[in-house]
Amino acid sequence: MTRIILLCFFTIFLGCQPKPATTTKPHNEVLVLGTIHSGHLTDSVYNVAYLDKLIKTIKPDYILAEIPPNRMQAAMDGFKKDDSISEPRVLRFPEYVDVVFPLTKEMDFEIIATAGWTRMMADERNKKLGAIRDNPDRADDWKAYTLANQKTDSLYKATNKVNDPYFIHTQAYDDIQDIGLQMYNKLFNDELGLGGWENINIAHYWNIEKALQKHRYEGKRFLIIYGAGHKGWFLRELRKRDDIDLLEMKPFLDQVE
Repeated sequence: MTRIILLCFFTIFLGCQPKPATTTKPHNEVLVLGTIHSGHLTDSVYNVAYLDKLIKTIKPDYILAEIPPNRMQAAMDGFKKDDSISEPRVLRFPEYVDVVFPLTKEMDFEIIATAGWTRMMADERNKKLGAIRDNPDRADDWKAYTLANQKTDSLYKATNKVNDPYFIHTQAYDDIQDIGLQMYNKLFNDELGLGGWENINIAHYWNIEKALQKHRYEGKRFLIIYGAGHKGWFLRELRKRDDIDLLEMKPFLDQVE
């Protein structure tokens, strides 16, 4: 009887004790910046000066770049040597040459190379696309691909917001781009192998995931910078994660304006 009374007492006593506080792990913040590559050199608004201000406003701790990991060291070594980029894969992207690398002198962020591309993959893709284009038996496929791209272009131009950074960072922009990209993916992804649309995005995102996993729960801010066509694909995958806070670009664009 005494044992039963004691058990009841301890049950009541323990139930009254304050529960230990649960530790909340700090989420990383993630933004996806869609770029227009060489268009930044000529656009009157969405130019390299605009990108410079935008990245300063975002204040990232890490920039996940559309640079192959095996080309990153050569690019950084060249920049440290004489403030210029000569690495061919990086040289084609003014967002890195004219903005991100120079900003390393003013800001404290780490560039993590995450592109899945290799020169061999790019050459193989171009070779296969050329063969498809020139094959009379694939004329219907090529026509469907061309028409889908034309539809994307016409819808984009009809918005009167071409290269508008606000519009580029909307779901409407991603939906328009998907018209051409999904047709391209449906017709050619498997045939193009590693250079197919779905396949290359998987390769890019695998590297992005590795970086997010490595720095998980640090409470840091990640800025993913890729060509704007990739943005919708990445966002669909990032929304599946429950360990990050995916931020909208608009509030930062507002600060640049």
